[in-house]
Amino acid sequence: MAAVLRVDLPENAYDIAIAPGSLPEIGTALTPLGLGKKILLVSNRIVNKYYGDTVRESLTAAGFEVVTHLIPVGERYKTLNSIQKIYDSALEHRFERNSTFLALGGGVIGDMTGFAAATWLRGVKFVQVPTTLLAMVDASVGGKTGVNHPRGKNLIGAFYQPKLVYIDPDVLETLPPREFRAGMAEVIKYGVIWDANLFAQLEAAAHLDTVQTIDPALLETILVRSCQAKADVVRQDEREGGLRAILNYGHTLGHAVESLTGYKVINHGEGVAIGMVAAGQLGVKLDLWDTAAAQRQDALIAKTGLPTTIPDFLAIADLVNILQNDKKVQDGNVRFILPTAIGAVTITDQVPAATLKTVIKACQSAMP
Repeated sequence: MAAVLRVDLPENAYDIAIAPGSLPEIGTALTPLGLGKKILLVSNRIVNKYYGDTVRESLTAAGFEVVTHLIPVGERYKTLNSIQKIYDSALEHRFERNSTFLALGGGVIGDMTGFAAATWLRGVKFVQVPTTLLAMVDASVGGKTGVNHPRGKNLIGAFYQPKLVYIDPDVLETLPPREFRAGMAEVIKYGVIWDANLFAQLEAAAHLDTVQTIDPALLETILVRSCQAKADVVRQDEREGGLRAILNYGHTLGHAVESLTGYKVINHGEGVAIGMVAAGQLGVKLDLWDTAAAQRQDALIAKTGLPTTIPDFLAIADLVNILQNDKKVQDGNVRFILPTAIGAVTITDQVPAATLKTVIKACQSAMP
């Protein structure tokens, strides 16, 4: 498997390179991009243990000067304080405007490194090297960067496109099964919002819960079609003026669940899975799609081993309140992405409060 997809933007076009076993060649891949000599490699201790030396050795062999900055593991460290520490490293090692920040890790590392790159000296070059499925199929593509505010997820950030997204699927072998399942939530999302054929292939698969049991050909399909879907949407709407909002399917309520559990109980992919179930139920309540389609979606989520219910210790009033702080709120109304068919969704801010509360309550009970 080897593929190169183009994110064809008017001013900031770049490639997504997908090739197994290619991580030791990353230095060669970056050489033609005109990145300057200095690279700040941002990662965490776990990813650095597995892949830091490989990346550093390749970059050094290609003539780059590499400085490593490690961030603690976890969504709760996705804060302005962590960004400040990245700035401190850049300042200490005299990173200039022609330097590059390279994110080696999952979505948290990518989001923070991208935001730091967007704001250090008003913008330095940026490369994504995702090491989780979630980052490969979603977070590393499209240029959304940022950090969390104590009262909401991703409220502080910028649109800032990388120069390259470099994916070696072999690194998924060291990914914990829970994190692999989290990435599958985003893959299912693409099936529901954009790619009915991908959804059907996922339905037909015998296993979806670990990288070791998934068919290699299907993994190739997952990576290529998910990245292509993201690239197609971003090409049409780089800064979320309209169409791109559909990529938030499952994220509205999912972010609320993540935030209220302190980013410790429910991870991002699990929150998205729960949010998709809730969005599907809202779609049924509002007669946007039928129960059979909702059941197909929920069955696929369950087959992947992802949660389908909202933790019952979360108060409905708290969930509704935190939704009002979501960055997608317009004129005081929460915008939801709701399904109309497998492969199609609509954007609406016309979800009655009573319906929303009814669905949240139902999702706190065991789903059939």
